[in-house]
Amino acid sequence: MARTILTIAGVVLAIWLVLTIIGALMSMLKLFFFIGFVAVVVYLAVTLISKSSRNR
Repeated sequence: MARTILTIAGVVLAIWLVLTIIGALMSMLKLFFFIGFVAVVVYLAVTLISKSSRNR
């Protein structure tokens, strides 16, 4: 009986660990995409400002 309970607890903990790792990876990817998006916006803004000041 104790072996069955420990097996079930082990499976539940393993599933919880996998879901936690997946959640952490998704959160990290969202952060990287957000940082990349901000970098692209800043790059485009700097490029547009430098081209407009060159023409004057």
